[in-house]
Amino acid sequence: MTSLIERVAPARLGPSFRWLMLSSWASNLSDGIALAAGPLLVAAQTRDAFLVALATVLQRVPWLAFALVAGVIADRLDRKRIVIVVSLLRTTVLLVLSAAIVTDVVSIWVVLTALFLLGTAEVFADTTSQTLLPMVVDKADLGIGNARLMAGFITVNQLAGPPIGAALFALGLVVPFVAQATCIAFAALLVSRVVLPPHGRDPQARRSHLRRDITEGLRWLWNHAAVRTLTVTIVIFNVTYGASWSVLVLYAVDILDAGAVGFGLLTTAGAVGGLLGTALYGWVTARVSLGNIMRGGLVIETLTHLAFALTRHLWVALVIMFVFGAHAFIWGTTSRAVRQRAVPTGLQGRVGSVYLLGVFGGMVVGGLVGGVVAGAWGVLATFWFGFAGSALLVVAIWQQLPHIAHADAEALADP
Repeated sequence: MTSLIERVAPARLGPSFRWLMLSSWASNLSDGIALAAGPLLVAAQTRDAFLVALATVLQRVPWLAFALVAGVIADRLDRKRIVIVVSLLRTTVLLVLSAAIVTDVVSIWVVLTALFLLGTAEVFADTTSQTLLPMVVDKADLGIGNARLMAGFITVNQLAGPPIGAALFALGLVVPFVAQATCIAFAALLVSRVVLPPHGRDPQARRSHLRRDITEGLRWLWNHAAVRTLTVTIVIFNVTYGASWSVLVLYAVDILDAGAVGFGLLTTAGAVGGLLGTALYGWVTARVSLGNIMRGGLVIETLTHLAFALTRHLWVALVIMFVFGAHAFIWGTTSRAVRQRAVPTGLQGRVGSVYLLGVFGGMVVGGLVGGVVAGAWGVLATFWFGFAGSALLVVAIWQQLPHIAHADAEALADP
């Protein structure tokens, strides 16, 4: 058992990392349960397609509205306290929703309101949580630390959480939401054990104008070539990704003729590939340069769109999704580690919030583009759009990727 713990969370990362990792896994289990239980509860209240779609939108809109503000708060105040308070607020919302279900006063509008509040809380929780890892591990260990957090995300959020959520929902409408509340409260308890170095701004600095703080984060990101390139890349790639993935269910049903089961297998194959990618992360980074990892990842993502556009067989699509899943989590772990090593502690919240705004903003724009393209030219057209857009970006930034590696090496060398 001791050997297993050492492999998962090496002692050199410190006890605070272990508490942070366990807290992250508990929170991800709650989110994984919600992936199944949330849509099922919405469907139990209405069959109106607009309201069903609105439920998803209401969980994404808070990122566009509050991400930059959340970044400022994460840099101004005690970060551990923010995570704990927001977690308790999320627990409260879930318990109120559970009470509404038990007393039979729940309605679609109660559910939509709860989803919006939970989505808003998630913005502040996730923005602040991403600033904690750089405060508890050394720069050189950010890669392996992020890999362990991502492993928990894949295992309990993507793989275990949804079937658990569906099974709990089958036991009773209220059961998964009580389970979610319990997981989040437990995550708050675990993160309270994390010891952070002194941080936050002095009271005088906290009175500075909100817009000035946001501008400071934006200016730092734009003036740092490596982080700027990473941010532009994730925005554009999430537009191309969001366009094709927004109609993936139609691709599985209409193009592959695989039905709902085939769609489920595709998402599972991606998660299993991601789990392998995180497991091999340390081995890969020890043998392949950062620049080549990033170049290879972008090529894989570009060819993924092309391969989906060309294949008509489920088994081929499953192999493609498996490879894509491994790439996506290796790329995500690498880019996050590069960004966290480069950004000063006092700016982690604001710069990270801009990055996350790009992530979710790109997906929202991509989803809208995918709907328009698929409606005009068919489902496969979204993958051709993804291939063309990704290929153009790869050509545009190919020469800059080694510079990102060089900038990361300088950040590692900086004490």
